[in-house]
Amino acid sequence: MNFLTHLECGMCGEVLPAHKVWNLCPKCSKPLLARYDLEAAKEVINPGIISRREPNMWRYRELLPVSDPANILTLGEGFTPLHHARRLGKELGFSTLYIKDEGLNPTGSFKARGLSAAVSRAKELGIKSLSIPTAGNAGGALSAYAALAGMEAHVFMPSDVPRPFINECRVLGASVTLIDGLITDCGKAAAEGVKKYGRFDVSTLKEPYRIEGKKTMGYELAEQMNWTLPDVIIYPTGGGTGLVGMWKAFDEMEKMGWIDSKRPRMVTVQSAGCAPIVKAFQEDKDFAEMWQDARTIADGLRVPAAVGDFLILRALRESSGTAVAVPDKEIMETSYLLGRTQGIFAAPEGAAALAGFIQLLRQGWIMNEERVVLFNTGSGHKYSHLWD
Repeated sequence: MNFLTHLECGMCGEVLPAHKVWNLCPKCSKPLLARYDLEAAKEVINPGIISRREPNMWRYRELLPVSDPANILTLGEGFTPLHHARRLGKELGFSTLYIKDEGLNPTGSFKARGLSAAVSRAKELGIKSLSIPTAGNAGGALSAYAALAGMEAHVFMPSDVPRPFINECRVLGASVTLIDGLITDCGKAAAEGVKKYGRFDVSTLKEPYRIEGKKTMGYELAEQMNWTLPDVIIYPTGGGTGLVGMWKAFDEMEKMGWIDSKRPRMVTVQSAGCAPIVKAFQEDKDFAEMWQDARTIADGLRVPAAVGDFLILRALRESSGTAVAVPDKEIMETSYLLGRTQGIFAAPEGAAALAGFIQLLRQGWIMNEERVVLFNTGSGHKYSHLWD
């Protein structure tokens, strides 16, 4: 079914068996990454075979971490549209702008990819109870796939998140605990339950498999662009799993001979009210300091500390990319611009990506005729209060 061979620490390189249950690296407490026998994989699968498969992320199943197809939990996640943003591009004077719209995933965001993979693998490993701290969308996705599997879902989220996120998790059968604080405070509360009740922690990059679902955005992007990659990818970054996952996917595809060595310049966009990765990038640091007093209308970007900070920064620098911060005022303005030109009701995180693009275009960092892909990571419907 797949070519998963082992897990490897993204920091120290420690190698661990994939058939056991792991969270972080036991040696240095950094994220673990799934590794595959890509030499064997390329003898079995190729782009021609994949093109004939069902249009969801499991079309790349040999490169995902579930061995038995009976354990795959799917609601049709993945293979979201890649729009050539002609009207938006015309307004901005830029003709080669594209939008990957992740808001059309089940549960309304790209989080469905990661939780589909993580919960499927948890089911395969015999795990019965799952726990997650979340700013909203990840909790909804966990709740949905845990419901599909008949597993317990324990969701910890800030008490001030938009009400639709809370309602979604409860309707999908999860136990929801509201915390007065940020996602980092939710993480501390969730960790207590993990320790006390033996729940499995599926926090961002604190287990090895959410990133595997997210990396399929990179596979899809290459496939939708005829197995080439764009010049620039602009990605709204909270925990950063999507950006790190795509960077991993590009390496896997090159090793299998599906793409060449050309890479996009990767761009992190954060809110000016919570920009730890931007600050660390600008200060040429390998790790980001905790952001104090984090505030932004984009709940998914209100992540004051990312476990995978060094992996995000590594991808930005290896790709000759950059990191930019945008104020909430511009996020609101670009949400309207994106809506009235392209018909996409984007989450504020997706609008932030557009604001970042405009900033870089004005600075001359992005050149005319370069192919640029923006990621809208979720639907705006759960944030409807912002436009009241």
